[in-house]
Amino acid sequence: MDTTLRSLRFRREREESWRQLETLLAQIDRRSATSLSDDEMLAIPALYRQALSSLSVARATSLDSALVDYLESLCARAYFFVYGARTPLRERVGSFFAQDWPSAVKLLWRETLVAALITFASAFTAYLLVSADPDWYSAFVSSEMAGGRDPSASTQALRETLYADPEGKTGLSVFATFLFTHNAQIAIFAFALGFAFCLPSSMLLAYNGCALGAMFAVFAARGLALEFAGWIFIHGVTELLAIILAGAAGLRIGWSIAFPGSLSRLAAAENAGRQGATVMIGVVVMLFIAGLLEGFARQLITSDALRWTIACATAAAWGAYFYRGDRRGIASPR
Repeated sequence: MDTTLRSLRFRREREESWRQLETLLAQIDRRSATSLSDDEMLAIPALYRQALSSLSVARATSLDSALVDYLESLCARAYFFVYGARTPLRERVGSFFAQDWPSAVKLLWRETLVAALITFASAFTAYLLVSADPDWYSAFVSSEMAGGRDPSASTQALRETLYADPEGKTGLSVFATFLFTHNAQIAIFAFALGFAFCLPSSMLLAYNGCALGAMFAVFAARGLALEFAGWIFIHGVTELLAIILAGAAGLRIGWSIAFPGSLSRLAAAENAGRQGATVMIGVVVMLFIAGLLEGFARQLITSDALRWTIACATAAAWGAYFYRGDRRGIASPR
């Protein structure tokens, strides 16, 4: 009975400020913070501190649990308004594409160079092996991936795959979805497996490069090198860069675990993983764009000159987007 009376007296003395704070928060929920006047905006922090003081007293004096629960809920709502991020979703998305993603990629420039070196060195090695002995082709490219583009195919058949859509235009959307899923899996695994001291990420990058080099060797042997390059790079610039960036993020994690420096291995991996996660969000966007280019533009556009123009334009666009400005102004969080 005594506790109930104390709770009623306590509530009567301070309830007005709680209700005022609750009314302002409800107005923000219904409309927005811009609907408040300057005086109301300034009042919220003071009312929040009063509510927080009331909650402290209620807990210390063991007032009824219903009152304590109410004050906890009210203080939590006010806390997120006073201290939480109130940036609109549109601004957060804009900030990600304008600053967060390119900055994270720029920080990975060393790992990106290593990932690119692994990819293209593997492609060149596979090209030499298949050129010398076509039997190597099946070791690098599965029959499903080859889709009839193998050393046994005729020059005419290979040429037709570059300029005709054997599945028909209605199958392009399904084809684009399949390619997006396949490439996304490679990129995600290259990132996620980086914790194993970089080895799985390096192997996936090498595998992807070998498949590219082996297929290039088949077309080059039939005098279709430039045609194949235009066919592959109309989407391959975006796709390869996305996979290389995913591999670079995985390499950063593996390197941080192997050589954590002054940090613990867990802390080093956490820092690298946070940065890599930012890169990977953008990588998914790149793979989506590459999937559209691969499933639609590559088959609908049959002009070699236009294919090369798009490939060069996307290379220039991605390079300017990620690496514009002075890289030295950004310190790597190792």
